[in-house]
Amino acid sequence: MIDLYTWGTPNGRKVSIMLEEVGLPYTVHSINITKDEQFTPEFLKISPNNKIPAIVDNETGQTLMESGAILLYLARKTGKLFPESGDGKWRAMEWLMWQMGGAGPMLGQAHHFVHFNPDVSDYARERYSKEAQRLYGVLDRQLADHEFVADEYSIADIAIWPWISRSEWQKVDMNAFSNVKRWYVQLAQREPVQRGYNVPTSGLEIPMP
Repeated sequence: MIDLYTWGTPNGRKVSIMLEEVGLPYTVHSINITKDEQFTPEFLKISPNNKIPAIVDNETGQTLMESGAILLYLARKTGKLFPESGDGKWRAMEWLMWQMGGAGPMLGQAHHFVHFNPDVSDYARERYSKEAQRLYGVLDRQLADHEFVADEYSIADIAIWPWISRSEWQKVDMNAFSNVKRWYVQLAQREPVQRGYNVPTSGLEIPMP
């Protein structure tokens, strides 16, 4: 039913985990971003921003890029993992937007300047290291009195978790954030999360603190 165009990145894993959680059948199309396959004319027709993930819903003909939009679409399509109304809806939306506008971009910069290119700029390394620590603190405080980020397990958790799975790249010690660690391990033990993590590459072990 769903064609998923993806690679083994936090943004890509959001959608494969979501598809596993809601139980929709899907076909995986690997887009190897290390070989610039995201820039092919064929993929551009599906994803005008040349980014993974993207989907095609063969039932409706809908194509979508941007992981947050895809999560919302799949939640609406299945009626799962996103409250339809009330405070729960807006809490889930709030934390989804927190990931899309803050945690994802900033932790992505930490990957670039802290993990891959730590000697390029002392300023950038320090800036994004501090921001990573700050974001983990924000998440840790939210999880201090919430089992999941928006009370019930939702697309907000699914959006955030894959970025936290790369805490080592961000040089963040998850043991220093006990609430994040508890939540992270709890999600890592879910079978749909484990299956979704191994898309499009199989045989990977989820990093554990």
